[in-house]
Amino acid sequence: MTTEENSQPYPAGMRILGIETSCDETAAAVVVDGHHVLSSVVSSQIDIHARYGGVVPEIASRAHVELLTPVIARSLIEAGIQDDHVDAVAATVGPGLIGALLVGVSAAKTLALVWDVPFIAVNHLEAHLYAALLEDPEIELPVVVLLVSGGHTLLVLMEGHGNYRVLGSTIDDAAGEAFDKVARYLGLGYPGGPAIDAISMEGDPQSMQFPRAMLNEGYDFSFSGLKTSVVNYVRRNPEVHTADVAAAFQEAVVDVLVTKARRAARDHGAKGLCLAGGVAANSLLRERLLDACVADGLRAFLPSRAMCTDNAAMVAAAGWYRLQSDGPSPLDTGADPNLRLVSTLS
Repeated sequence: MTTEENSQPYPAGMRILGIETSCDETAAAVVVDGHHVLSSVVSSQIDIHARYGGVVPEIASRAHVELLTPVIARSLIEAGIQDDHVDAVAATVGPGLIGALLVGVSAAKTLALVWDVPFIAVNHLEAHLYAALLEDPEIELPVVVLLVSGGHTLLVLMEGHGNYRVLGSTIDDAAGEAFDKVARYLGLGYPGGPAIDAISMEGDPQSMQFPRAMLNEGYDFSFSGLKTSVVNYVRRNPEVHTADVAAAFQEAVVDVLVTKARRAARDHGAKGLCLAGGVAANSLLRERLLDACVADGLRAFLPSRAMCTDNAAMVAAAGWYRLQSDGPSPLDTGADPNLRLVSTLS
C-alpha cells in the first residue's frame, strides 16, 4: 500500500527517532517527515574489530550495549528536542548480527512503550534505499538502486515508496566481502574497501586482467571467482606490486557493477541510477557511475559518504514511509538476522 492509499495518514512534522545496530555501527538519528535530518550520530567500532581482521559478533553486541544509550542521548540533544517530543521510534530488525540487532530492537521497543509512541520495524536493506533520498528528496522515480555493501550486492528497481523489485543479487560473495577478503590477503588490513580504494590510486589497473564473472548474463553477481583469481595470481607472481593488484581487482569489480546497473536502468526505463551501501563510498565506483549516467542521459544519485555507511538517519526515513503505509509494527516483532528484501512489484 502506498502513502496515497493510506486511509489513516499521520500528520506532517513527525519526528522519528531511528536506531541502527545491525553490525558494527551504533547509530541514532532524528528525522522529520522522512527527509529532514535534525541529527545523525554514529559511533564506529572499526578500531575495536581491526585487530581481529573483521567484525567479532560478541564484541559488537557488547559494544552496542555500552554505546547505544549515550548515542541516543546525543542524537536528541543535537536535534534540539526533548524525549517527549519524539513521535515514533524506528529500529533495524534485520538483516544483521542477531545479538547486535537485539540490542537496538529492545531499546527501541522500550522507548516506544515509555514514550507511548509507535514502534516501527525497519528492514536494513530497505533503509539503504533511502540514503540518497534523504539528501535529494525530489528524486524522480523510477530509479535503479545499486546497493553494495559488505554483506549484500543488489540491483533494485524502485518505482515508489515501498514499491520495488529485486532484479538481481550476488550468488556468492558480496562485493564488500570480496574487498575485505582481498585486502586481508594482500596485507592491507581492515576494513578492506577503504584500504583498496586508497592504494589503488597508486597502481595501474591495466597491468593485469582479472575475470568479470557473469558480466553479460542477467542481473546477478558473482565475486568469489574474482577473489580466487587474485589470490592465485599473487601466488604465481609474488614480486607483483600490491598497488597494481588492488587497482586491477577494483577495476574488475566496478566494471561488473556499473555494466549491470546500466543494463538494468535501460531495460526497465529508469530515470536515474542510485548508489547505496558502504561500497558506494568507493571513489572509482562513484566516478564510473557518474560517467555512465552522463553517457546514458540518466540522473545520478550519490549519497554523501556519511550516508553510505550504516547510519540511523536512513532507518528513520524508511521508518517514516513504513509508518505512513503500514502503521505501527507490533511490539512482538522480533529481530531477523536473515531478513530479505522482498519484491513488491509483479
